[in-house]
Amino acid sequence: MRLGQMVPPAGAPRKLAMAQFANSVGDGAFVVTSALFFTRVVGLSTAEVGLGLTIAWLLGFVAGVPLGNLADRHGARGAAVLLALTTAASVASFLVVRSFAGFLIAAIVYACSQTGLTAARQALLAGLVPPAERTRIRAFLQSTVNAGLAIGALLGGVALRFDSTAAYLIVFAIDALSFLVAAALIHRVPPVAVSVRSAGEPRLAVLRDRPYAVLALINAVMLLFMPLISLIGPLWIVTRTDAPSWVVASLMIVNTLGVTLFQVRIAHAVKDLPTAARSVRYAGIAMLAACAVFATTAADLSPALAAAALVLAAALLTLGEMKLASGAWEISFGLAPADKQGQYQGFFGTGPAIARMLGPALLTTVVLGWGPIGWIVVGALFLGTSCATGPAVRWAARTRAVNEDATPSLVEENAA
Repeated sequence: MRLGQMVPPAGAPRKLAMAQFANSVGDGAFVVTSALFFTRVVGLSTAEVGLGLTIAWLLGFVAGVPLGNLADRHGARGAAVLLALTTAASVASFLVVRSFAGFLIAAIVYACSQTGLTAARQALLAGLVPPAERTRIRAFLQSTVNAGLAIGALLGGVALRFDSTAAYLIVFAIDALSFLVAAALIHRVPPVAVSVRSAGEPRLAVLRDRPYAVLALINAVMLLFMPLISLIGPLWIVTRTDAPSWVVASLMIVNTLGVTLFQVRIAHAVKDLPTAARSVRYAGIAMLAACAVFATTAADLSPALAAAALVLAAALLTLGEMKLASGAWEISFGLAPADKQGQYQGFFGTGPAIARMLGPALLTTVVLGWGPIGWIVVGALFLGTSCATGPAVRWAARTRAVNEDATPSLVEENAA
């Protein structure tokens, strides 16, 4: 890919990209080291860690819409800065808590802040970037995020190599600092308009928008691909194939590099709602193909052939991820009212939390329990769900055509 094909945005979107890069460096280090940090440094059992994170992400899922509404009503920039600061505080508190109760409180604040921060940043992006440019800019942000995750994972790997309390504490301190840097960068972007709720208007209108809810559910189902890369794929390689152990790392490498290098190019094909629905449908096809390739590796293949097949499966799954993301961004922005982007993005953004909560148990049962047939079932689920996107988008577009004369009430966000 030529560098000229990945043109960075200018001005405020560039600051948002820098903020997300800082976040993702911290997040990458957090993901790699969190399990050992919580068990070895905080002193929790694996069961306590699992229970605490499940509760935290469940509450984060619930908090997404109210925190997105906060961004709509009081300013997306201010909400994003506040939530970046609370995320930094929650990560910093992990450095000192040494009990399950303290861990649970910090984890809940972390999960809720992260979910709300995502919604607020999306609302801020929607207010700063013209509609025709949102998917392109969002694609650039995603490629930036993956580059940051790779750097963060490298830092986490260094901590794992030393495997000492000091190393883990340094990594978590870097994570907390990354959110302070993000808050400072977000504060430097211009404020955007805030909305004023009309008399009689429901406080959380997105909860009554059935077509949008269906599309959010479709997106959540498609996001079940996430545990395939991080959990199911590695377990499958170790227990069901003759591939060498290094292939486990190759799944994440292929995914991270693929999104970093090609997400912007993939997003160029998405111009409007019809092309967004088509992109999601192509995602379903690519994910079905990936699952089929994964299924073939259960056969009696040589280590080299099994490794090649698994790398191909990871590439197809990454292609599906990029197609899905490009379509989902256009759909989530394009079907959300201009004055309610925060709560709508908060609702649509609950998909990752659902995938984190339900995906591991569901996919472990289906794929590892049923073997190759399980892979085909999962692939068919992706394909069928993706094909439902087009009708759901057309349904949502029709319901908005009825109200297209409605004019949102907007006022200037306080620039302080």
